[in-house]
Amino acid sequence: MNPKNKGLIQIETVTLPEGPIRIKRCDPSKGETFADKKSVTISSQMIWRLANAIRSNQPINVDRILGASYNTRSVLEALIAHTPQFHFCYPGRIESVNANEAVKKGHKHLIWNPDSPHENGVTNQIETEIVISEVPTLEAYYDALVLPADMEVEELDIDIKRRHAQIQIALYFIGKQLGFRTWVAQNDKGILYQNKKLGEFEGVIAKLDDEVLIKSHRDAVKAALLIDCIWFKNGRLMPAVMEIEHSTGVTSGLTRMKNFYDKFPPFPTRYVVVAPDEDRKKVVQEANKPQFSELETKFFPYSAVEELYALCQKRKLRGVTEDFLDCYMETIVN
Repeated sequence: MNPKNKGLIQIETVTLPEGPIRIKRCDPSKGETFADKKSVTISSQMIWRLANAIRSNQPINVDRILGASYNTRSVLEALIAHTPQFHFCYPGRIESVNANEAVKKGHKHLIWNPDSPHENGVTNQIETEIVISEVPTLEAYYDALVLPADMEVEELDIDIKRRHAQIQIALYFIGKQLGFRTWVAQNDKGILYQNKKLGEFEGVIAKLDDEVLIKSHRDAVKAALLIDCIWFKNGRLMPAVMEIEHSTGVTSGLTRMKNFYDKFPPFPTRYVVVAPDEDRKKVVQEANKPQFSELETKFFPYSAVEELYALCQKRKLRGVTEDFLDCYMETIVN
């Protein structure tokens, strides 16, 4: 896309359906050949993060989405731009200085335009009237927390357990903002946050035996005790059953949810694995195993949890339906 760039890309392997892609790069103008170069990987995580940002006819800034953490981001951008449905463009950028706004020339963006494909293997620039006003990114904040002295952490690094607890706290506050009551796993209620035990927060269910929707199903109550987070609403709804998986096997959480599913009469809800973005491939593989297919599992990546949590912190959401959650969760079962 840049005529001054004389580098070449050689694709070695593509692992379908979601990567990774292995490539080599060389610059013949510097006397380099592909034979001299080692293969590098465009990771599945990198591909997924970019794919998750793509919308029809909406410019995307690859550098902004992927940041400086991916040294092959320019290669992925170039490969995509050479495919028929993707073009590149320079949308205007709204700049505001001392209350005066002006549209300045923007940076290079990719744009997906499936209705106007171009020739394969070349790049194509299109003109656009789209202008972009860059909104500052949301940031999620956590106060200091203290894990209970008797919490079982032998199998997990303490920092991993702390991260697990932060996400659990974020889920609680999201649920509270959306009008849900929250069940927190029995063994996590002693987490100290803002100088109070998590189990003592407003809206956290003290005993599942007291929850109208489930209390008459004794086996289901027993199966739910160690599930990380369950949202309830109005004594009649159960918006989500969630297991948080952080650097551990996904199977244990899916097994807990499946055990609960089998003990509770058929009921409309979401069975959700909450995990780091980079663990998506592992979650997809495990959730699609035959023994878990009935759950129709959704994936709630940490980035989406914290985006929603930050939005709740900043805007104090109210009046939205539980279907709003589906904007942040991905159905991953085939």
